[in-house]
Amino acid sequence: MTIVINKVDIMKDSNQKLMINQLDEKLKEYKSLLKISIPEKGWLHVIRKAYKMSLRQFGERLDINPSSAESIEKREREGNITLKSLEEAGRALNMKLVYGFVPMDGSIEKSIEKQARELAIDIVRTTSDTMALEDQENTNKRLKKAVEEKTAELLYEMPRYLWD
Repeated sequence: MTIVINKVDIMKDSNQKLMINQLDEKLKEYKSLLKISIPEKGWLHVIRKAYKMSLRQFGERLDINPSSAESIEKREREGNITLKSLEEAGRALNMKLVYGFVPMDGSIEKSIEKQARELAIDIVRTTSDTMALEDQENTNKRLKKAVEEKTAELLYEMPRYLWD
């Protein structure tokens, strides 16, 4: 039987480990939303049209004039709207704004591991270059092992300079 240990399980700080695990669990819920594309004219416009609601009616629900209501739709379409304005406009359309993030690497844990590996590669490469100048060059196998060891050390310690 093979035991799988997550990289995050070997962190020194148990509170940090717990936070990462809990956050990854919460963010999993958002992953399915990546399949949904934003309508070309924006959500507010499409929902308003589905209701057969005019800009005048939309504006009245927001206590603004029709041109300001149209401006809100335009700002959403262009990505220049505040979350507060989007939330208010959504409420006027009987909708609730849902806000979240999806880690590009699949999870917070994988993002941390990727960053630690990149830093480890830089550290090992710098050390290896110095040794090569002194005619003490390492083999590829040794360099790979050094990167794995340094990555594990960085994941365990989680130093602040990991993100520099």
